[in-house]
Amino acid sequence: MGGKVLLVGFLPDEVERLRGALSVPVFEVPEYCRDWVVSEIVEKAENLSGSSYWHLRKFVIMHGLDNETLKGTIRAVKSLNLGRVIFATTTETSLTWKLEDLLNELMAEDEYFRAMRWAREEAGKRRGPFLDIGKG
Repeated sequence: MGGKVLLVGFLPDEVERLRGALSVPVFEVPEYCRDWVVSEIVEKAENLSGSSYWHLRKFVIMHGLDNETLKGTIRAVKSLNLGRVIFATTTETSLTWKLEDLLNELMAEDEYFRAMRWAREEAGKRRGPFLDIGKG
């Protein structure tokens, strides 16, 4: 079974741009799948119908991609400047989760890592002036 990319939260024109930019099949995941187990969505992706534009956040969920294709997919999506996108790959564990639970977990992880990055950047900004205190 080949790799595929599942989209949640993208407008129809963004989906078309992604389909044109990516070298793997791209499928929209409609809202009626929110309570489905992720493995079921992966299996039935070709037969899903409806827009992925039902979630306030944008998700690119990659399944079955080798490392080079994975990196190329992320680069291609970022090059389209579609705003803040959360990237994920399916795992043995995530394939057993309901889609909505996975999306909530991905959002929590995204917020955590953004907060950590912000804290590091802020610490780096503060470090400069304070290094000189007490010297002289």
